[in-house]
Amino acid sequence: MSASVVIGLDSAGASVRVDIEELLATRLLVQGNSGSGKSHLLRRLLEESAGLVQQVVIDPEGDFVTLAEPFGHVVIDGGAYANDEIVRLAARIRTHRASVVLALDGLDLEAQMRCAATFLATLFDAPREEWYPALVVVDEAQMFAPAAAGDVSDEVRRISLAAMTNLMCRGRKRGLAGIIATQRLAKLAKNVAAEASNFLMGRTFLDIDMVRAADLLGMERRQAEQIRDLARGHFLGLGPAISRRPVSVRIGEVRTRARNVVQGLMPLPSASGPDMESLLLAEVAEPVVAPALVLPTRAEPEPVDSAILLDLIETAGPPGEEPPPPTAPSLFQQQDDARAVTETLFELAAEPDCTFQPVAALYQDFTVRCRMKRIGIGGLDMAAFRRRFAMAVAGCDPDDAGWADILQVARDVADDLLAPFLAIARAAQRGQPCPEDEELARIYGTQSAGRIRRLLDHYEKAGLIVVRTDFGGRRSIGVPALGATTAAVD
Repeated sequence: MSASVVIGLDSAGASVRVDIEELLATRLLVQGNSGSGKSHLLRRLLEESAGLVQQVVIDPEGDFVTLAEPFGHVVIDGGAYANDEIVRLAARIRTHRASVVLALDGLDLEAQMRCAATFLATLFDAPREEWYPALVVVDEAQMFAPAAAGDVSDEVRRISLAAMTNLMCRGRKRGLAGIIATQRLAKLAKNVAAEASNFLMGRTFLDIDMVRAADLLGMERRQAEQIRDLARGHFLGLGPAISRRPVSVRIGEVRTRARNVVQGLMPLPSASGPDMESLLLAEVAEPVVAPALVLPTRAEPEPVDSAILLDLIETAGPPGEEPPPPTAPSLFQQQDDARAVTETLFELAAEPDCTFQPVAALYQDFTVRCRMKRIGIGGLDMAAFRRRFAMAVAGCDPDDAGWADILQVARDVADDLLAPFLAIARAAQRGQPCPEDEELARIYGTQSAGRIRRLLDHYEKAGLIVVRTDFGGRRSIGVPALGATTAAVD
């Protein structure tokens, strides 16, 4: 069974896939103005992955309750249950891996935020043996993680924002993969949006949102205008679960529809002006005759008793055969392969002009490469990456015993000054000529020869090197701690 699903087609007509295993580890952010097709995109993703992974949908508008009949989702009416009942329902969902839709359309905004926060917090606090993989979809995420205070109390905003932050920042270790959709990035809390590594950006018009979307997609700001021109149902995708380069996606068809959605125009009522006036101004006590053409309506079902709903969740179960309890919170086990990490760093260091890139961009590229290879980064955070990348640029292999003495000498050298020193020390150790100033400048990430001269002066004042120039004008550089000197060159 494939772990990827097709969400649409690119501009060349090729299928665009989302790797569900990778999505569980990297999370997804969907952005687009009202009418851009966000809900359609989420519905397509949910329908295609329904048989692969447990799904939990936080639905503030009640749009996704139609998934229940064809795909077996259990619908929970958030307004029909007390706080303690919501806690029991969420705990039972984690235990039995049931796919559910938490419908909040019957509540006001503050009540929606309280209910969703309680529900998400219970999912997050499940015992370790129940950390099964699950997609947690939050539509209209700016309501639950607002960037600024609004019409709700500070307490409600705080608990809702805390629940969303836990989902996006720490949920991966508990098997919870956040998929959040928002109309405006500017209205969504930055610490929530920043945790997503996959992006699907739809049509938006405000400059601040276009610029943020372009930044997330790695596009230049002058390219942000194309986001305004996207058609409905078209998105720009990027991320380890989608594509390593921005790709245009036209979302495919779906099998279900949101309830009570009017598509297109409808004929107006046939009542004449006077008749309509009499209908509107009639006495309240008099029976009112409805217009000839009205939307079909259906009675809302009575809320299900919580005890019955708990039993329903128990019998729902996950799609397919029940697997054994997981030994790790993710769907696939990562391997902490130190050698593979070193090789990935060398690949990155071999990229042209890599030393001129910001460290944050290099680190993101590194993590994407590791995820594509299914290797763990072994706790290599940004600070540790900076030093390991400097070593890779200088050609330093930690597994090579010849580098041990050099690394011991360089242990106190600052990370941003490390790469040129390692290159000089290696040349001295081998008795080779010192790298040219142009090569040292490339390693250091500068175009200025003056900066390299000042860097060598700094090394010499720190006692790391000794620069000698003979009467013939040839320079050699000695490393006293190694007892070695580079060959003399002009």
